Amino acid sequence: MSVSLSQPFSSKLSSSFKSPNHQWRRTLLAACATSSKEAELAKHDLLGLISEEERGVKTEKNSWKRSKIIKSINAMEVLGKGSVTTGSSLSSTWRMLWTTEKEQLFIIKNAKLLGTQAGDVLQVIDVEKRLLNNVITFPPYGVFFVRSTIDVVSPQRVNFRFTSAVLRGKDWEFPLPPFGQGWFESIYLDDEIRVVKDIRGDYLIVDRASHNWTE
Repeated sequence: MSVSLSQPFSSKLSSSFKSPNHQWRRTLLAACATSSKEAELAKHDLLGLISEEERGVKTEKNSWKRSKIIKSINAMEVLGKGSVTTGSSLSSTWRMLWTTEKEQLFIIKNAKLLGTQAGDVLQVIDVEKRLLNNVITFPPYGVFFVRSTIDVVSPQRVNFRFTSAVLRGKDWEFPLPPFGQGWFESIYLDDEIRVVKDIRGDYLIVDRASHNWTE
């Protein structure tokens, strides 16, 4: 006796094995889409919180706002957990949006006492060359920058060591001695922003600058 099959047995067998894989892929894609949406919402919330904080100057006197921003940073850290943030995507000229670092905020606040004002505050990182420059600009000609070497020590942590510092004007340059070492962790990184915490417990939020700074 022969049995008629509407679909070849081999085809049915193949389909039976494919279905779970298709379902798994759909589930994975849905999870990735959800995670991406959560990251965008959390990033939008964080950028909104810091948008009028004058790079952190106003936050210094507002403990409630600081607490709220740090809570938002912690949410970004959860979203960035397990990701690698010390690869080639870390190499860029990063522009400071907000920080808790007192030294940088002091310079931003008091530059006017020297007859100038602080422009962009930058981090210039080259992972391949193991270099880091921390830069504060004083338009139109002034700049203060600190050179460092870096070592990637984990998926999110970078050690750095200062090697020299320079204060430069239009027609002059004054070298300064190096003054320390430490580490920072990029706890969240994407195509637009990076969220950082460092050895002293300070926080930094930067975005990719529209230009590449060079010495």
